Amino acid sequence: MRDQFPIFRTNPGLVYLDSAASALRPQAVIDKEIEFYSHYSANIHRGVYQISERATEEYEKAREQVANFIGAGHSCEVIFVRNATEAINLVAYSWGRSFVSTGDEIALTVSEHHANLVPWQQLAQEVGANLRYLDVDDEGNLPISHKDLQLWVNKKTKIVVVSHASNVTGVINDVQSIVSLVKKINPKVKVLVDGAQAAPRMPVSMKEIGCDFYAMTGHKMYGPSGIGILWAKEEILESMPPFEVGGGMIREVKLEGTTFAPIPEKFEAGTPNIAGAIGLGESVRFLLQTGMKNVRKHEVELNDYALTKLNSVKNLRLIGPKDPQKKTAIYAFTLAGIHPHDLAQVLSMENIAVRAGHHCAMPLHTRLGITATTRASCGIYTTKSDIDKLIDGIEVARRKLN
Repeated sequence: MRDQFPIFRTNPGLVYLDSAASALRPQAVIDKEIEFYSHYSANIHRGVYQISERATEEYEKAREQVANFIGAGHSCEVIFVRNATEAINLVAYSWGRSFVSTGDEIALTVSEHHANLVPWQQLAQEVGANLRYLDVDDEGNLPISHKDLQLWVNKKTKIVVVSHASNVTGVINDVQSIVSLVKKINPKVKVLVDGAQAAPRMPVSMKEIGCDFYAMTGHKMYGPSGIGILWAKEEILESMPPFEVGGGMIREVKLEGTTFAPIPEKFEAGTPNIAGAIGLGESVRFLLQTGMKNVRKHEVELNDYALTKLNSVKNLRLIGPKDPQKKTAIYAFTLAGIHPHDLAQVLSMENIAVRAGHHCAMPLHTRLGITATTRASCGIYTTKSDIDKLIDGIEVARRKLN
C-alpha cells in the first residue's frame, strides 16, 4: 500500500501520523488530475467541443462515483463544495435561514469540530434560535439512550448536528441509532452528520444512516484539497434556496428575474474545482478498490496495537475509548510535564509528523479538562512500525524535555 504513495519515496523515513488533518494522495489520484490538465483541460457543461464534453463526462462520472460510495439514492443529491466546512455552512445558510426561526432549537454536542459548531452559533444569533448541547462522558462517548436524547431533542428542535467520528477522541458515534431515536421524538427534525473523519475510514451508507445531510471532504479521503461533498435528500435540496448565485446555476435570466437550474447545478455557481472533483472520483475508486471493510479492519488492528503501546508509556494520558472497536485510529494524548507543542516539535526532528493543539475542538478539550493534546492519526499506509517509532520518539522527547 505504501508503494502507491509517492511522498514516501521523496521523503525517506517519514512517519506520517497526521491523516486526520489531511491524508496523503496515492499516485492514481495525482495522475488523474494531471490527466485532466494534460488531455481535456476545459470548462464543463457549456462547451460543445470534444475536450469540454470529455471534462463534463469525467466531472459527472465523479459525482456518480461518490453517490455509489456513500449509498446515495441519486447522484443529483451529491453537491460538490470546497470542503466539509463549506458543506455545513451551505446547510446553515440556505436551509437554516429558511426554516429556523426565533424560539426554535438547534441540538449539538460538545464534541463537535468548530466547523460543525460555529455556523450554528451564528445562525442562532441571527434568527434568535436556542442552542442545546449534549454532553459526553470522560472518554468522549455520547449518551444515546432514549431518555438521554429526550432531554436534548424536543418538539422545538429543528435540526440535530452530530459528528460521525470525533477528530480528537476517535469515538465512532452510533449515528444510525441517534437518527432513529431523535426522529421518534420529533418526526419533523432534520439531522446533519459531519462525516469528515468517518467517510475515509469505514463503510458509510446514507440509506442505512437515515440522516438528512452528510458532509465530507476530499483531502481526508486520499483525494485533492479544495473539494468536498454535501449529500442531502433530494426533496430537501429542492426546498432550499441557492447558497451562491451567478453563472452555471441558472436556467433562464431575464431583466425582471431569474429561474434557477435544477439540483445539483443550483448549488454549484461559477466554474467549480473540476480537477479536484475528477481527482476525488479517482480517490473514491481507489478506496472502493481497496475495500472499505478492509480499511476499517486495518484501523482496528492498528488500534489494538497502538492502544496497548501508548497505555504502557509512563505518565501518558490517552484521550478516548479504550476499546479498539469503538474508535478510529486517532490517538490524542498528553504527557505529564511536556507541552503538546514541544512534544510535537521533538517528534518532528525524529521525522514523525503529528499535530498539536486543540484540533478545532476547544469545547471538547475544555470538557475533558485539558487545553491541548498531541494527536497521532493513522491512514491506510500506517504500519505497526510507525507506531513503534512514535513510542520511541516520545521517549526521546521525555529525555530531552524533562
